[in-house]
Amino acid sequence: MALINPFRGLRPAPGRAQDVLAPPYDVLNSEEARAQAEGRPCSFLHVSKPEIDLPEGTDPYAPEVYAKAAENLNRIIAEHALIRDEVPSYYIYRLIREGRAQLGIVAAASVADYDTNRIRKHEFTKPVKEDDRVRQIEAVNAQTGPVMLAYPAAPHIDAMLEQASAGEPIVDVTTGDGVRHTLWLVSDPGKVDEITSAFDALPALYIADGHHRSASASRVAAARRGAGDEANPSYETFLTVTFPDHQMRIMDYNRVVRDLNGLSLDDLLARIGENFEIEKTASQARPTKAGEFGMYVAGQWFGLTIRPGLVPRDDPIGRLDPSLLGVHIITPILGIEDIRRDERIDFVGGIRGLDELERRVDSGEMAIAFALYPVAFEDLMAVAEAGEVMPPKSTWFEPKLADGMVSLMLD
Repeated sequence: MALINPFRGLRPAPGRAQDVLAPPYDVLNSEEARAQAEGRPCSFLHVSKPEIDLPEGTDPYAPEVYAKAAENLNRIIAEHALIRDEVPSYYIYRLIREGRAQLGIVAAASVADYDTNRIRKHEFTKPVKEDDRVRQIEAVNAQTGPVMLAYPAAPHIDAMLEQASAGEPIVDVTTGDGVRHTLWLVSDPGKVDEITSAFDALPALYIADGHHRSASASRVAAARRGAGDEANPSYETFLTVTFPDHQMRIMDYNRVVRDLNGLSLDDLLARIGENFEIEKTASQARPTKAGEFGMYVAGQWFGLTIRPGLVPRDDPIGRLDPSLLGVHIITPILGIEDIRRDERIDFVGGIRGLDELERRVDSGEMAIAFALYPVAFEDLMAVAEAGEVMPPKSTWFEPKLADGMVSLMLD
């Protein structure tokens, strides 16, 4: 099987994309999803967040939730809001946010290449989240949440995608968050083969966002393979959208902590001052480069700059700002050993801005917030190439892909 493959996509019927497209399942909580889906019976949130159609307080991991997802997907198809292409195709997908464009390709990527790390990872996954996605895939017999990938420098592929997006799109809508989503269909067999060959010549692809979705697809494939399900090879692929690495935008992924670990503000500043230059600021302290951090505590912003000698330049993980913050403040000073499991720490995507950090602290919910400079995509690739993993919650990608744009049926 090639690195990427065409497939018969399930996508919005002509004129129905505005009714169907929804934010990714993991960027909204149940209450937010319920509000967004109000009055939109064909919103893909009824598939990706089906607990919104069950009584409030329903456990989102309950069996009836997954059953509801399947019921809702079948209903939306029956109502002709979604259609399925007759022939295996590729889909060229462009995102535009605030004048900045990304042009990529929707494809079925090889599970085998994921398993052998040709499709490179950079994060650990949580079993409970993997289990959730496995149950969702099995319930709806489809992959509905795309994994965002990046391909390394390949100008000929860039040109190929530009050429494929020159015609009339099959979808062109702007969602409520101001992002314009445009989709083109590529079904000509010659062009499909050309794209397949060009990508298959690449040494690797890199997961940007979607580690749980890709890991879950691998588990489903292994289970079906083990059960002797040889008739439907579609399970050997997973749903992806792949962009050129130079178009990827990573935003900051910030931290908020519930308490000061028993320290007074003066003691906290003294401890931090051992490894950082500290500057009290009159406005929000937004970092302008790697090694700078903003800190908000007790109604006051401080700019922090790590002392250069503490940055291990030859260590692709240790030199990352999320690592430096963890090693020098989060663990030794605030006493958080495992940021993946400790409930005293939470994470705020950069799309919410520094105002959200102030709000979380000023409300009394949290005691301190840290603003980070975004990780460079080159650093992400370096970690993946080293076969290592980044600190949890290191990258926040924008704009987000829309759920419901194209889904991969497992038949």
